[in-house]
Amino acid sequence: MPDSAHLWAIGFDDLTGAERLRDAITCLAAPVQHLLLLDLAVLARNPDGSYTLDREPFPAAGNIFDRGTVGFLTGIALSMPLYTSTAVGDMLGLCGTPIFKSVGIDDKFIRDVQAMLKPGTSAVLMLDYVGNLEEVLRGLRGIGGTVLKTNVDVDRAKLLQSTLRSSAPKNEP
Repeated sequence: MPDSAHLWAIGFDDLTGAERLRDAITCLAAPVQHLLLLDLAVLARNPDGSYTLDREPFPAAGNIFDRGTVGFLTGIALSMPLYTSTAVGDMLGLCGTPIFKSVGIDDKFIRDVQAMLKPGTSAVLMLDYVGNLEEVLRGLRGIGGTVLKTNVDVDRAKLLQSTLRSSAPKNEP
């Protein structure tokens, strides 16, 4: 697992593209986690210039430590395929602290992306750890969108951008 989470803003030239991408991302996060979502939101700039931020809470963003020993062990067991010993150690360091307070998309990132949106456009804002990059790319292939802002290296951003814009292979539906 990388040392830090990936932070993304992926924009669309319409108001529905971000919803499609959010649905695809949510599918990749469950039931088999190819992607561990830490935070996900849809930011839309309406035709009148106003903004809407749709941010739904995630089970992964809750505090598994608040549910006692059974909740803690269940939370670790369910997410274990994505965690290395370092990541589990980092999680243990969060004991008593809700995960959503420790990690999340900060207000500055949201404001930066907000300034990029034109009326009638939308963007997905996402903070994640990728567990299975090949499956994530396969699940997002051809959805469209433009990487507006990210904290990942240029090569990884280009890989996601080309995947979003590519068409699905002929042997896939």
